[in-house]
Amino acid sequence: MEFKHLIEIVGDEPVFETGLLLAGNVDPNHIRRQLTRWMNAGRLYQLRRGLYALAPPYQKVRPHPFTIANHMVRGSYVSCQSALAHYDLIPEYVPTVVSVCSTRPRRWNTPLAAFLFRHMRRKYLSGYQLIELGDHQQALVAAPEKALLDLIYLTPGGDSEGYIRSLRLQNLENLDSQSLRRHSQTFEKPKLIRAANRIEIFIKEACAAPEGQ
Repeated sequence: MEFKHLIEIVGDEPVFETGLLLAGNVDPNHIRRQLTRWMNAGRLYQLRRGLYALAPPYQKVRPHPFTIANHMVRGSYVSCQSALAHYDLIPEYVPTVVSVCSTRPRRWNTPLAAFLFRHMRRKYLSGYQLIELGDHQQALVAAPEKALLDLIYLTPGGDSEGYIRSLRLQNLENLDSQSLRRHSQTFEKPKLIRAANRIEIFIKEACAAPEGQ
């Protein structure tokens, strides 16, 4: 396979898996050797075993980190600090893309971004939505209220007033109290009920504060 043929096959896909190249009468070992050569030549990025992205100037679109995260671990969704930053609910820049999944925790550092996957029980993997990221890319991302509760659930003492205040939550008027309460009940944990009650108080305080304060 020539590199131009690879580009034709990959097309506008921001990332691709080895399986995309193995259809038909091809030699899998030859394909894998070619991928290794192109990666060593700087034409490809290997994101994890079997998952690749074209490197500049060959890529037609730059893969969004959230899109990559969804492909890194199937069945995962972006949550916690990464989702909160995306919704402008915390002021900090989050350099590592944080996702939750039902498989074991994992971490990858790739040429495009760093990725952290935190484990939660499968029955808690809910409250996410498919969002548009531009350049015809999409990703599963926790709703704002669920992203906050996921973070609190995964953090020891995360329901304390001190921890919640340490997040320096902003734009709280964009959080929905009913959604927060509904998601907290899915955990069936007193910790999350307490946290939701505290956050609701913060939401009321933010909504009652004069504009500009």
